[in-house]
Amino acid sequence: MLAHDLARAESGTFLLRIEDIDQSRARETWEDQIYDDLRWLGLAWDRPVLRQSQNMDTYANALDTLWRQGLLYQCDCNRRDILDAAQAPQEGVPTHGPDGLIYPGTCRHMHSRTGSRPQTVALRLDLVAAIAQIDAELVFSETGEHAGQIEIKNPTQTIGDIVLARRDIGTSYHLSVVVDDAAQGVTHVLRGADLAEATGIHIVLQHLLDLPTPIYHHHRLIRDDSGKRLAKRDDARAISKYRAEGATPDDIRRMVGLPPAP
Repeated sequence: MLAHDLARAESGTFLLRIEDIDQSRARETWEDQIYDDLRWLGLAWDRPVLRQSQNMDTYANALDTLWRQGLLYQCDCNRRDILDAAQAPQEGVPTHGPDGLIYPGTCRHMHSRTGSRPQTVALRLDLVAAIAQIDAELVFSETGEHAGQIEIKNPTQTIGDIVLARRDIGTSYHLSVVVDDAAQGVTHVLRGADLAEATGIHIVLQHLLDLPTPIYHHHRLIRDDSGKRLAKRDDARAISKYRAEGATPDDIRRMVGLPPAP
């Protein structure tokens, strides 16, 4: 709703994107519910709607570009391997980053980076090599409560070698949103403060893939009465439930601290 309000206030374009690269968690009925709920809230979006599951070739091309630069490597570790390797961290070095435990680099030099890009395997970004290749400041513009120029500090220590292609999917959230933002001409990204740390990953990828950097706005999170963040994995109440109980769109806006619809 905030993104829609700001886009329309500036006579801009408001886009809806279906991020369904993980088909094991995608259902047509859930997608239909998104459209229905947004229309009920009074939101209208410009066409076409980009569905990521139909855009996999574009993500593969981006991976090929990074592979040719020698910036990707195959990773065979499972979560237990990473957890075991992180049991004895260096003093003063962060252990967690935007993607959870910071990868210790176990597979960084175990596989060849020449020839064709391997398929159906997990691929990580060699962040040390990536940063060495970027001849520019890692900064982005933030609007809203924390407006200003934000610098990405010590990314090799605070981010680590993130996964850019999962073996069962062939891409990742970080890669796909960066590629799609550029392809759709996105100028302003509005999202929750829980994704603020991930922006550093996206800035790095934009430089490596020679893509523009949008302006970002990370808004406060919606929380319940006890202060816990509302999240679907915690079975947070759906908009459809509020609708069924008689709430109006303005009720929803009031609940999350937004003014009535303009």
